Amino acid sequence: MKLILLGAPGAGKGTQADILCKELDVPTISTGNILRAAIKNGTPTGLKAKSYMDAGNLVPDEVIIGIISERLAEPDCAKGYILDGVPRTIAQAEALEQAGIQFDSVVSIEITDEAIMERMSGRRVCETCGASYHVAAVPPKTEGVCDKCGGALVQRKDDKPETVKARLAVYHKETEPLKAFYAERGLLKKVENQPSVEETSQAILRVLGR
Repeated sequence: MKLILLGAPGAGKGTQADILCKELDVPTISTGNILRAAIKNGTPTGLKAKSYMDAGNLVPDEVIIGIISERLAEPDCAKGYILDGVPRTIAQAEALEQAGIQFDSVVSIEITDEAIMERMSGRRVCETCGASYHVAAVPPKTEGVCDKCGGALVQRKDDKPETVKARLAVYHKETEPLKAFYAERGLLKKVENQPSVEETSQAILRVLGR
């Protein structure tokens, strides 16, 4: 099962990817986590990516596609994978096709901008391992502490209201056209955001025939 998860920033792609990778027994490839690891480790790619991210710009396609291609060539991706956070643009989608990277389904999580604004304000991320939480929807067992590794939970600059508005504008302009791109290829499956994380997961598994 080779999947792409699409959706606006804060639609719950990361949370759903974590659940689906257990259900489908394939790894989640989160560009955000790969990039953050590269930045934290100070790799040349990471430093290059950081300069773009600090300026509020998207990381160039060749950097993203290079990182993704390397990751998908690893043995744990042989049975399939879930891509979260890429492609973000038609150009990236075309570059993935040119790199010979194929998909079985593209799942789009449909959610309003208003719901996202409310959701993002409560999001917290572990600064050590990158695990995601939400103060109301997916709280950690201990406030401010990651369940997985004990790292500190922080609000990313990305999740502050003025940044969220700017990211949503970029999403509608750059990423939303991917729905039509993959619909033309017969791969798109839309899933309406549900009242709970579990119900959204069930809805995704239904459209995947699981």
